[in-house]
Parts: sequence; C-alpha cells; structure tokens
Amino acid sequence: MEIFVNPSRENWAALCLRPSSDNPIVRERVEAIVERVRRDGDKALKELSLEIDKRPLEEIAVSEAEFAEANARVSEAVQAAILRAKANIEAFHKAQLPREVCVETEPGVKCWQRPVPIARVGLYVPGGTAPLFSTVLMLAVPAKLAGCGKVVLCTPTGKDGKVAPEVLFCANICGVDAVYKLGGAQAVAAMAYGTSSVSKVDKIFGPGNQYVTTAKQLLGGRVVSIDMPAGPSEVMVVADESANPAFVAADLLSQAEHGADSQAMLVCTSEAFAESVKAEVLAQAATLCRTDYVQSSLSKSRFFVFANEADRVDFANAYGAEHLIVSVKEPWKFADRITAAGSVFIGNYSPESAGDYASGTNHTLPTCGWAASCSGVNIDSFMRKMTLQELSREGLQALSGTIVAMAEAEGLQAHANAVKVRLAAEKASGTQKMEETR
Repeated sequence: MEIFVNPSRENWAALCLRPSSDNPIVRERVEAIVERVRRDGDKALKELSLEIDKRPLEEIAVSEAEFAEANARVSEAVQAAILRAKANIEAFHKAQLPREVCVETEPGVKCWQRPVPIARVGLYVPGGTAPLFSTVLMLAVPAKLAGCGKVVLCTPTGKDGKVAPEVLFCANICGVDAVYKLGGAQAVAAMAYGTSSVSKVDKIFGPGNQYVTTAKQLLGGRVVSIDMPAGPSEVMVVADESANPAFVAADLLSQAEHGADSQAMLVCTSEAFAESVKAEVLAQAATLCRTDYVQSSLSKSRFFVFANEADRVDFANAYGAEHLIVSVKEPWKFADRITAAGSVFIGNYSPESAGDYASGTNHTLPTCGWAASCSGVNIDSFMRKMTLQELSREGLQALSGTIVAMAEAEGLQAHANAVKVRLAAEKASGTQKMEETR
C-alpha cells in the first residue's frame, strides 16, 4: 500500500490504472469454449463440466425438488434478511419505472417515446469462492419490475454439484423462470446462443471472473447485448481527519476480499492519517479468512495525500470508481462535485456493504473507469425505448417543405418522394372531388 503525496496531475493517468485483466491466453480459451457451445450445445456444456470442473453434469436445469431442498436449508434469519433487502431493492427500483412520453411537436405531428421491457434476459451469478446470492436480488428484482417476459439464471455449483441454497431461495422468491447449473464462459455462451436445455436470451447481466467477463465482451454487440463493460471490483475512499481510520480500513478491506485483482484506493488529507489507516488495514486484515485475496488485492492498492480539496475532487473524478465512499466533514459538498462514480456512499455511516446488500441501490456497477460513461444496472437496463410518430394529413402538408428540402440536400430523392407522392395523391384526390361537385 504505497503512499503518494501530492502527485502531479501529469502522473494521474498512470496512477489511476487498474490491474490489467487483458490476458491473451484467457481470451484464446474463451474463444474456444464459446465456439464449442455454439456448435455442440448441451453436449459441449456437459463435456466442459468434466474438463473444467472435474464433475459430471447430468441435469443442466435445477429441478423443483432441488428448489424445495434449498429452501429448507436456508435459515430463518437469512431468509428474513433476504426478504428485507428485497423489499428495499424493490422500493428503490420501482420508483425508477419510466413513463410514456407524448409530445405534439407542431400541429398534426405527434411523437411518442414508449418504454418496452426486454423480452428475454439472462442473469449470471458468481458462485466459485463465494456464492453471491445478493446478486440474484440486484438483477432479478428490476428484471421482474420492468416486465421482462423470460428471466433465466446461470450460476456454478459447489464441489457437491449443487447450487448454493441461498441462490435458489432468492431466485425462487424473485420469480426467476429457470436456473441452470452453469458457470464460466460456457454459461455466457449458452445464454447467448441457446441450447436444447438453456433458453436463448436478448441481454446478459451480471459480474464474473475474467472468463465470464471476456465471454461477455466477446459476444456482446455481436450475438447478444450485455449490461456494461466490467472488470475487477474496486473502491475509493475519500477521507479527512473527521473520519474514523478503523471505518476507512474496514471499507477498503471489504472490497479487497472480493478477489485477488480487486483494488482499494484511499484519498486523504495528510500522511499521518494515511499511516493510521494503513496500520488499521494490517490489523484488521490479520483477522479475515480470505487472507490470500486480501493480500493480493492490497498489493495493487494505493493511498494518496492531497493538500488541496480541488485536487481530491478532480482525482476522484479522474479515477471514476465503481464505489466511492465520501467520509469528510462536509460530505455532500464534496459529493455534489463528483461526476464519475458507479455508486457514492455519503458520510461515516454509509459503508459500501450497505449498497452491496440491502440499502436498495444496485450493486452491479461499472468498473475500470467506465463509470465516466456508463450507468450501473437499473430499471432502464431491462428496458428499451421505442419511438412512435403519427402525422395527420394536415401535419404532413405543413412539414413537407422541410422534409423535402433536407432530403434533397442530402441527395436522398426517394426520401423526398415518399412525401411528394402523398401530396400529389392528395392534390389529385382534391381535384377529382371538385370536378365531381360541378
């Protein structure tokens, strides 16, 4: 955890670099996996399970009996926690539901924008080292609120060949239509292309390891839509002397334990504060169970000291953190100047874990600086906006000169003719009626 004091702006771009996830070996493997699934479907999925996970995959879809067994294995305390988190997530996302817009731009010319749910969506929920059942809530709740017709979910099994019971409990209460025992690039490919067992979807959502991320990037925009570009998880904490070093350290570690390639960044006002946080990080890290991940993540993490508040704001915007925690004396004054962050946590009592689980905001967020141009998952992610227009006869006549002039200026005669033939027909019809009345 190296400490940088007032680094010059010309060095900021290098200091904001994330741990590289561009691995040509991984990409080559993912391309091969994707092609096998495209070509051989279920056969490839079962073969890959034996090759990669070293266990047979007899039934790809989770059965009703497996759902029932899973529900019985989730403790009442965890069920209650999940239901409370779900209620908060529902409340926040329901408020985001868009309305239809209708504008009469001029007499006889009406335009609509209509929100339409995406028909078929696929959710990926990581399983590996820590089954992230909270991600089921973050993806399935807005998908159902948006009105998506088909919602399916892929998640890897544990060593026992079973999906984590909490994942199935969440899927069940959220109304997910099918859960498949698939992980990695093959899960993404199965949802993108469809197989005999796995439903083809129109858009894929969810975080994952480098194989999942690479598969989404490879297939996104070519075969299927994806939620956003994403990479390893990250957090930036901005703090001053009003912050509690123990709180700050806990926030940094809560991100570091996600994975070996996660990144935790601190921006603060003095070297003394940075050193106190560093001491707290080391003390708290020693008590954690995911020590290997934490140590690897912290080796890629950095502390920055800026004497000037404007530099702290500008550096936070330059980094564009997935999670930005603002623990300063006047947090809203600082936060109101932030323009690039996936999700912002205001004040000393807003830990990142609140947003990860139960406050109501979504934890599926852009990483690797994409927060400067991409939103986190929200209701709009599961919808598309379709426009409609209706012109009356009089409306088209009034607008015809504008349309024809622009079309002819662009050299698109057929565009102009689409208006002219209508006007000519109207003129002929009007002439005929006049003659008939004589």
